[in-house]
Amino acid sequence: MFRTSHLTKHYGQVAALEDLSVEVPSGRIGLVGANGAGKTTLFRLLLGLSRPTAGVVEIDGRRVDADPVGIRARIGYMPEHDCLPSDQSAADLVAGMGELTGLPAREARQRASDVLNLVGLDEARFRPMGTFSTGMKQRVKLAQALAGDPRLLLLDEPTNGLDPAGRNAMLELIGRIGEEFGIPIVVASHLLGEIERICDGLVAIEAGRLLRADTMDNFTRASQTLLIEVEDGTAALHRELARRGVRVQPFQRALLVPIADDRTYDVVRDSVAALGVPLSRLEQRRHQVEEIFRDDQQDYQVSYQAREAADAY
Repeated sequence: MFRTSHLTKHYGQVAALEDLSVEVPSGRIGLVGANGAGKTTLFRLLLGLSRPTAGVVEIDGRRVDADPVGIRARIGYMPEHDCLPSDQSAADLVAGMGELTGLPAREARQRASDVLNLVGLDEARFRPMGTFSTGMKQRVKLAQALAGDPRLLLLDEPTNGLDPAGRNAMLELIGRIGEEFGIPIVVASHLLGEIERICDGLVAIEAGRLLRADTMDNFTRASQTLLIEVEDGTAALHRELARRGVRVQPFQRALLVPIADDRTYDVVRDSVAALGVPLSRLEQRRHQVEEIFRDDQQDYQVSYQAREAADAY
């Protein structure tokens, strides 16, 4: 979908991006990082709205700085902040955006009707957007990004300002667009749980630098650690497992046990049976995307140490 090579962007003494090299495949890709990590700066560079201090960014093998206008004609962009004229209708705005991409006026008007219907604003499309709720405005921004039949969608914090129901609806809509229309999508967000729901790949950045880029399956694949939770007797089970030679790590109200081989399951089963404690949960623990940002934070040392113990075992 796009590739960067040693991409750097400085604003004075501030480094928004620093030596970022990543190759991103087509699909639904999450671009994650805290506010100020460089996500919006990367979008501006992909759109050719800003020039890099150093390095190269390419889309479909074409350098953005060589033809920024041509690149923008192929991209649909949903900005983060409110940017809609309050006295204009959604139909007029989206049709106008379609014309800017080169569609004839009649075709642009039909395209606006189609995409507004897709995002659930068919009945409200002739109302002034100043009367819209936050959720409706977010849907208009998504619709205008689709107006020119783009080959790539860049969505910057698409659930910004939405309540839980609105976030769920927006995420379902983005997932549907990616699946049904096959449009490659990059979703920038600091809400990692949302990215896990709708994306099949992920690029994580922090302070303008690449932390990791991989498929979502690789990010969240099951670890070689068993999570064991009993209704009562956690301390007793800890002692019994240790007595049987199993390394155990407390984790919240549960226990984490590194999986050495199939015998580990047998030892856990026999220990629970010997103590007669009710078993609430026994599963191979899955990593969460947010854990890649946790390793340097004191609050999450238990999770980190458990993974290290599993690897060492």
